[in-house]
Amino acid sequence: MKKTFPLTDPVHKPARVIELIKSDIRKYLKRERRKALPEEVDFWDFDCRVGAASDSAEQAHVAELNKKIDSASESEWESVYVEILAKPGYRTSKIPAPAPDDEVEAEAED
Repeated sequence: MKKTFPLTDPVHKPARVIELIKSDIRKYLKRERRKALPEEVDFWDFDCRVGAASDSAEQAHVAELNKKIDSASESEWESVYVEILAKPGYRTSKIPAPAPDDEVEAEAED
């Protein structure tokens, strides 16, 4: 999705316009996540960019999209550009952190 959303509307109040934009984004993400995954892919990941225009858009995490749209509204932009591109995501295993008890025992042995 590459779309420029106007933040003003003669019919709706500004708060309602923001909620409509967020709703469109949630619907798009939900629709993309429902698509069949290719083999050896764990989940759908997304590359997101948000800004006043396509050339000034900055990278953003999916969880930050709503905050970025709210800040655009507070900054009184005329419109906000949102780009969301789906990509395959792969889960990585986390290295377990040592337990706090192990550190205490190691110090006691010294």
